[in-house]
Amino acid sequence: MKKFMNSVDEILNESLRGFAAAHADIVKLHDKPVFVTRATPTRKGKVALISGGGSGHEPLHAGFVGRGMLDAACPGQVFTSPTPDQMAAAAAAVDAGAGVLFIVKNYSGDVMNFEMGADMAAPANASVVTNDDVAVENSTYTTGRRGVAGTVVVERIVGAAAEDGADLASCKALGERVNAATRSLGAALTSCTVPAAGRPTFDIGDKEMELGVGIHGEPGRKRVAVAPADEIAETVMEAILGDLAPKAGTPVLLFVNGFGGTPLMELYLMYDAAKRICDRRKIAIARSLVGNYTTSLDMAGCSITLTQVDNEMLKLWDKPLHTAALRWGC
Repeated sequence: MKKFMNSVDEILNESLRGFAAAHADIVKLHDKPVFVTRATPTRKGKVALISGGGSGHEPLHAGFVGRGMLDAACPGQVFTSPTPDQMAAAAAAVDAGAGVLFIVKNYSGDVMNFEMGADMAAPANASVVTNDDVAVENSTYTTGRRGVAGTVVVERIVGAAAEDGADLASCKALGERVNAATRSLGAALTSCTVPAAGRPTFDIGDKEMELGVGIHGEPGRKRVAVAPADEIAETVMEAILGDLAPKAGTPVLLFVNGFGGTPLMELYLMYDAAKRICDRRKIAIARSLVGNYTTSLDMAGCSITLTQVDNEMLKLWDKPLHTAALRWGC
């Protein structure tokens, strides 16, 4: 294992310190328990959005703390859920009198700990659980579909609504609507290496790929032979479109997400392949996003996400956004 680190025990602490120092105009790091908030306090009367999960998926979630998205993020150890006291402390720190919405990926540890954190939190609160992955219904980490890259879309659109003054019930309903309109599927060419393990999470041959891999390296639908990019995109899009079943002319957000070890050149190539499939099926791409936003440490691979969007979602997506990982209109 070759990684830029001083010790396994300190890798997360040192990374968070560097992140907070590099983006001190946007975020503030809190300690004991650890969580990240906006550098500027949440505006009075605004619903506060909090998300979190195991580290190793950067920039998810701390990279999305800022104007137009999250108010706080709770990072756990690598691929390990944050603890309930982190959520409760973050809620107390960012509550501005309008309640707190927790956005939670559907992994057993995350759901359980966020539920306990919500019970411990003093402010009024509600939760949205994301489950956009069409790879499998159940896995080692979750009951039901996993929450993966589509979580970014939920956090962005609901974050814009909260910034505009939507109340807690409206934010929750919108989050559930966006999640219900979103599907994702990923493919991995390599495994990832968790620092504490010191070796790849799974073994895979030079001529093999994992179809439907999870963001922790957990297995998906099946292991297949590596194929040309167009064939991979066709397989992934067939699964997504078969599940989402958009009608011709339906506007969508097309999001190609890297897992951390794939060059942007290849991600844009996969976007081109996915776009050609959409064009062929008369599916209108209204908005696009390409890049490493929900990663799996150093895994080579990518996921494709489609969200059926309406006019309200599009207007919210386009609102000013200023976070470490995404920014526009500011």
